[in-house]
Amino acid sequence: MMKEKALIMDEIAINRAITRIAHEIIERNKGVDDLVLIGIHRRGVPLALRLADKMQQVEGLLPPVGVLDITLYRDDRGDATDKCIVTTTDIPFDIANKKIVMVDDVLFTGRTVRAAMDALMDMGRPKSIQLAVLIDRGHRELPIRADFVGKNVPTSSAEVVSVYVKEIDGMDKAVIEE
Repeated sequence: MMKEKALIMDEIAINRAITRIAHEIIERNKGVDDLVLIGIHRRGVPLALRLADKMQQVEGLLPPVGVLDITLYRDDRGDATDKCIVTTTDIPFDIANKKIVMVDDVLFTGRTVRAAMDALMDMGRPKSIQLAVLIDRGHRELPIRADFVGKNVPTSSAEVVSVYVKEIDGMDKAVIEE
């Protein structure tokens, strides 16, 4: 059982970060034309939906949002006999020549992002792939960085950063646990 060590972001801070990231994405991409958001299953999905809503408030156009399950692309699951739960990838639009913003809750080693890029490349050739995360905690094992970050949080390897979202957990907060 993990024990909460520190509150990183409360509901208000998360909302502020989502608003800022939405504006940064719009500015960097000069609007939302040819832009799609892909939420990495699980908590990246509600964050992507929130970003899309904020973008619609600013631009008057709702960018499409897809759901990406990377379970079968992970490199930390052992051999093929390991049991894993695969959920549904739901990207009901063509990603070819689109500007993709992948959305996840926490960026840590970079392995989830690498798996997500592998999965996306199997679906088509996007114009570009950008990464938006709520928390970047460092400790990268791969040369991957986020383009849009809600908050940088230095952590030790022994600590765990957990993001809770209302849509899944009934509350919004980000905490360090140990």
